[in-house]
Amino acid sequence: MVILHQLSDFIGCNAATAGLSPRYYYEGRCPQSGEILRLPRTPLVEAISRGLMQYLAGNESYSGEGKMYGVLLVELPAGEQRVLKAFSGLLNGQSLVDGWVPPIPGRDQVALEEAGTLAELEAIKQQLITLKQLPQRQQYEILCREFDRQLQEMSAHHQDCKQQRQEQRQRLSETLTGETLTDALEQLDEESRRQGIERRRLKRLRDEALQPIKQEIEQADTQMRELKQQRKALSRKLQAQMHAAYSLTNFSGQSLSLQQLMPGGLMPTGTGDCCAPKLLHYAATQGLKPLAMAEFWWGSASVSQDKIQGQYYGACAERCQPLMGFLLSGLGKVGEREKFTLSLDPRLTAFSAEIPIIYEDEYLIAVNKPAGLLSVPGRYRDNQDSVLSRLRHLLPDGMTLAAAHRLDQETSGILLLARDLDTYRQLSRQFQHRQINKVYEAILSGVVPVEEGFIDLPLWGDPGNRPYQKVDQTRGKPSLTRFQVIAREGGYTRVEFVPVTGRTHQLRVHAADARGLGMPILGDRLYGCDAVASRLHLHAREISFGHPQSGQTLHLQANTPF
Repeated sequence: MVILHQLSDFIGCNAATAGLSPRYYYEGRCPQSGEILRLPRTPLVEAISRGLMQYLAGNESYSGEGKMYGVLLVELPAGEQRVLKAFSGLLNGQSLVDGWVPPIPGRDQVALEEAGTLAELEAIKQQLITLKQLPQRQQYEILCREFDRQLQEMSAHHQDCKQQRQEQRQRLSETLTGETLTDALEQLDEESRRQGIERRRLKRLRDEALQPIKQEIEQADTQMRELKQQRKALSRKLQAQMHAAYSLTNFSGQSLSLQQLMPGGLMPTGTGDCCAPKLLHYAATQGLKPLAMAEFWWGSASVSQDKIQGQYYGACAERCQPLMGFLLSGLGKVGEREKFTLSLDPRLTAFSAEIPIIYEDEYLIAVNKPAGLLSVPGRYRDNQDSVLSRLRHLLPDGMTLAAAHRLDQETSGILLLARDLDTYRQLSRQFQHRQINKVYEAILSGVVPVEEGFIDLPLWGDPGNRPYQKVDQTRGKPSLTRFQVIAREGGYTRVEFVPVTGRTHQLRVHAADARGLGMPILGDRLYGCDAVASRLHLHAREISFGHPQSGQTLHLQANTPF
């Protein structure tokens, strides 16, 4: 069975990838040394993976079930380069498929127990299907609908009769008197009582017919709950057996079971069956040196996991990432010389003299925006000057630049710009899910009497008075800010703001509104500051986020200029 593939099986000899930097790094901390070990996803291995995608696209057997696929570029002892490929879980129900890396060893050790447990799980599944499709359920629904129909028809008939009796009582009262009237009215009352008895009789018949069926259904539901608990216990037992049997080997020659690698930890179903562990374990046991790796999704869309066909994904947080440090141990520092560095593009040198660049790589740029400059161009011709427009004119890839967020024109501080669409989308997703932490510093035009707290005031922008925002309990969007006093200087207060939400002018309104801190930021004319000030004293001082490509946490700072 061929496992090691030629590069030419995936890419042509003219593939242009030389000199391009990695787009992502698989990384983990070595359990022994604590050193961060890294394996890149290079343009070359991405080109190889795209060749695999073309192969998958041309074979219908790969288009059904969606799953992760991976390729690993390795170097043989003699120096030749080869490619390994792997799939997550099973491929069309098979764990061993010609041409693909085999599963992690250990499954054969629990094969008998697995077969028995899987048979039990299948039997439970069939019982659950039978109980869910119990004929009494449909019978109960049919009878319920029939009795409901009869009751509705009876109620409508009785309502008509009641209306007629009311009209008859009126006529009788006008034409009869004495005992004759009493007897006539009694007959109408007797008819009303008979109809009430008739309605109660039908309800009793309904209950007598439905109650035994309902009891059978409740018993079936109880049995289903017990079966589901039994299924859950069997699955956990099988998973524990497999985790104890699965053995991973790293590049130091060390082998450990999944239970040893994740003692006491919660191991999701499928741990050890992903592409990365399969590829790295196989390379380690065969004496192959990994050079680069890439994983991507292929097949039907994954609604639950939000996966997109043909898109690259890093190590999954629950199954692979906890194993990555061990798997890479003994590998050394593959790709270390290519890691993300703050090496300023020469074209940005002059720019940084006016607008300091805090961080820059091929994926994003972080600048310290000065007060008075727009983040992005305005709507009209006279306000086109901005951080984004200056960079777009300066860089050859400038037209792909996009601001990941905004700072008010009069606010200074850290502004993030993405250099490609994928980075922009990932940063936007982090902002949307509140995974990016920002810290602002401000000087307020008064003395704040408390030391710290939260401001929770919903904000609404009046369409007729833009850009002014105000607190509106009915129409406003939830807005939350944490604050802490840094110092009190004369009649002013230096404050640290941490916005939990990111509404327009949130910090400015929360500071100025009487239901917030009750005093505007110094220099904020829009929200009522009358004190003389050269600028708005609000600065985006810090930002922390995960690098969209490397996954590393970046914590950037820009000193407060006031």
